[in-house]
Amino acid sequence: MQYQHNFNPSISDEDVFTQIQAEREHIGYYNLVHQETSALKEYASSVNQKNIVVIGIGGSTLGTYAIYKFLKYSKNLTKKLHFLETTDPIDIQSKIKNIDLEDTLFIVISKSGTTIETVSIFKYINSLVTCDKNNSVVITESDSKLNEYAKANNIKSFEIPKNVGGRFSVFSAVGLLPLAIVGIDIDELLFGAKTAYDSFFNKEDTYERIVKKARFFVEYKNSFNINVLFSYSSRLDGFNNWYIQLWGESLGKVDINSTRQGLTPIGIIGPIDQHSFLQLIVEGRRDKTVTVIKVNDFENNLKIPQVELRGLEELNYIDNIEFAYLINKQADATIESIRNLGDIPCDVITIDRVSERSIAALMYEYELLTSVCAKFMYIDAYNQPGVEAGKVILKEKLQTGR
Repeated sequence: MQYQHNFNPSISDEDVFTQIQAEREHIGYYNLVHQETSALKEYASSVNQKNIVVIGIGGSTLGTYAIYKFLKYSKNLTKKLHFLETTDPIDIQSKIKNIDLEDTLFIVISKSGTTIETVSIFKYINSLVTCDKNNSVVITESDSKLNEYAKANNIKSFEIPKNVGGRFSVFSAVGLLPLAIVGIDIDELLFGAKTAYDSFFNKEDTYERIVKKARFFVEYKNSFNINVLFSYSSRLDGFNNWYIQLWGESLGKVDINSTRQGLTPIGIIGPIDQHSFLQLIVEGRRDKTVTVIKVNDFENNLKIPQVELRGLEELNYIDNIEFAYLINKQADATIESIRNLGDIPCDVITIDRVSERSIAALMYEYELLTSVCAKFMYIDAYNQPGVEAGKVILKEKLQTGR
């Protein structure tokens, strides 16, 4: 008798961990925490331009922007980092008019080397200024068309490993090179990521947190299929956008039983969205989990001044309160109000301070969480077949539409 099946009983935590350990052999993002950074730092130190323009889209920019946005107001950066990532002509022109192109280094990033959006923008830049080895650098796969272009024009290039997907590439040259150039400590970034790596693979706090959370998400995905990230700092806006791509593109898949899977990511910012989306969370359908992210130390002592406003005297109790204290109390009030309801799954992540280590540890933990969720769901977190059809159709339309 021969027997074949595709039954998939609930996978154990230990089986998931074993599979993740095995993935380290062929999925490259796990081991980026161990990389040598001297070549990146050497190149970064040679850059004299004041403006650094990253030309890319999706995974080529979102992670870098997330870190830059989180850190830039706490660092004395001597260079400005800009991002050209959309083919919206108004966006392109409005950004470029505020950049001195003669004092700019262009970093062209495309894993495949043939990303239409990226090449289109780079072509436009080339019509405005001569792009050569003195003001351009390329980050791509070693055998891509973009790398061929770089070699033909004697332009420096850095490699994106083939086994590192775009949305998992922030701790490769994709993120580390532009961040190093503007003055962010990339060794501290990798230290923070490695802290999460070690804690997970040594089965410490990060492991316990991730596996418990991932199992809940997957086992209750039919009830709570929307995951809301409620970040209480505008500095985390970039992180929210990065998370949306990571979560959506990795987990929206068809599993091995041909069942459609997916957890819908939503990123909102507190306290702004206390006055909008929170209403939907509190009184809307019970189909959402909520993760609140707080920053413990903003390293800023800006206070509400003791100013008399006629007719508003009843609010004088806020005088002399630090804004950092206020925003964290707003977060605490939101958390308590959600927990008091008793039927909305909610967890809280508190970042200790605004630093390279803290943002990197958070991002690496979310990469691990994504991978673990995918294992529980029996899907491949690292491909994106759902977006390939659109790329093919676009190419056909552009080739035949002239």
